[in-house]
Amino acid sequence: MSFVKSMRSKGLPGRTLLLIIVLTGSVLSLALLFYFIPKKSTQNGLSPLATNTITALPAPRVGKPARLKIPGISVDSAVEYVGLTADGAMDVPKDPDNVAWLELGRRPGENGSAVIAGHYGTWKNGKGSVFDNLHKLSEGDKLSIEDDKGTVISFAVRESRKYDPEADASDVFSSDDGRSHLNLITCEGVWNEDLQSYSSRLVVFADKE
Repeated sequence: MSFVKSMRSKGLPGRTLLLIIVLTGSVLSLALLFYFIPKKSTQNGLSPLATNTITALPAPRVGKPARLKIPGISVDSAVEYVGLTADGAMDVPKDPDNVAWLELGRRPGENGSAVIAGHYGTWKNGKGSVFDNLHKLSEGDKLSIEDDKGTVISFAVRESRKYDPEADASDVFSSDDGRSHLNLITCEGVWNEDLQSYSSRLVVFADKE
């Protein structure tokens, strides 16, 4: 039995039947129209609205430094991670053969100034320190960091400066030129037995190539 005949068999008036047919047709048309409208992609489970409002994430940070290599002075050292001492100074590596990266600051290869320190001088057992020859570096000398992801980041020496231990050295720990720097710190000068410290600090400033 057809749809129209079914409606008439229930005793519906002609006008009512016509109205039902028109309304039914309209509903079906709207349903078909909605079904066949091209829809925006929701690939990766994102709705079109969500896709339009997502902002780009920052680029992944470079890895943490694992080794420092300075061929010109035969340095190939493991990197320890240090923070600040109780009096607010940068801590130092435990092993005189190692260097120490201030992990509160920038990572080598990121924009800004990463800072690495190393010991200087002869120990009681007669052993030397990793940065005994840091003063021999000059402009253009190469050094590199291998990070914990195996990536090698190359730097070139820009300059060296000497600082009094009490001098303001804030420029060693920060920069705002949008470039990547690696600054190496060690002691230098005359040993003061009373203070258990050397008379000056040497900083080598290097720039990412």
